[in-house]
Amino acid sequence: MIRCAALAVVLAGFASGCASAPPEALATVSDGRYVMGTILEITLVGRDERDLRAALDELFDLAARLDHRLTIYDPDSDLSLLNRGAGRGPQAVDPEVAEILRLALDYARLTRGSFDVTVGPLVALWTQAAERDAPPAPGALARARSRVGPDVLRTHEDGTVELTQAGSSVNLGGIAKGYALDRMLPRLHARGIHRALLNFGQSSTWAFGAPPGSEGWRLLIRGPGEGFLGVIRLRDRALSVSGSLGQWVEIGGRRYGHVLDPRSGQPLTQRRQALVVAPDATRAEALSKALLILGEEEGVALVGAQPGCEGLLVDAAGGRWMTPGWSEAVAFEPRFESPPTGRGREPGAD
Repeated sequence: MIRCAALAVVLAGFASGCASAPPEALATVSDGRYVMGTILEITLVGRDERDLRAALDELFDLAARLDHRLTIYDPDSDLSLLNRGAGRGPQAVDPEVAEILRLALDYARLTRGSFDVTVGPLVALWTQAAERDAPPAPGALARARSRVGPDVLRTHEDGTVELTQAGSSVNLGGIAKGYALDRMLPRLHARGIHRALLNFGQSSTWAFGAPPGSEGWRLLIRGPGEGFLGVIRLRDRALSVSGSLGQWVEIGGRRYGHVLDPRSGQPLTQRRQALVVAPDATRAEALSKALLILGEEEGVALVGAQPGCEGLLVDAAGGRWMTPGWSEAVAFEPRFESPPTGRGREPGAD
């Protein structure tokens, strides 16, 4: 039985932000397309509408290309080939695949193992458990855990990558969207576009510049339970939102979230939501998962110690913990309403 809470982030106030345009004539173009298992929404602001539309196509093409390389759902993707070759020595991969895996290893070490892309065996184990409606047996959980951890993934100076243990596998669902957004920024710079909102699946967002007449892009943030947390304003920062039970499965009458703690092999079961703003979207995605898993003390301290990063952790019971600079960094405006309900996907889909 698979369900999902409502979307975590929705756009708010864009029209009001454009009420007073600057003297130069500016065009705004927007589009949304299905890629990486969700909807990528892009809004661009600039002087030449034709150039903006060409940029839209270029960015969507980039996302589709990365999706083909980084997905585990295409048997011919670089990632699928790497996973099938686990335990067989170094393998050649595309330079972008090698780059995101190097970044993932860096963030696994930074987050003390709470963010780890080698969780593939655990995701598969809990997906099978949901299909059987029975938790994994202790022995099966121990075997899956033995194939997980930064030590099973190696990147080499010649650009090859290696999964050292047979049965190990990489799942980039927790970082690929952020990486794709970061790869879009140089394309915008090259075209002279300095105002853009890149919104990937309502969970990973890049706010570049600001819409005309506004100090930043305004985003309405849903809470982990009923209602909204409030409105934040972003400018030249990335945002990642991770929820423990945003997607969940029910096993034996108990809800298990799609976010797994790689250290214990257990899914999160407490309804919480973590938000992190950072200088890049890849970093924001890794830290939001770490904040969700490490919690209100260790997680908040970790995020707050990273340059340019701020975070907020909330739970459905009303608990709220944040880094000292969170409210100022995002001009946080508390707000409470009731959200609609939604449907979900299997563990690891986000």
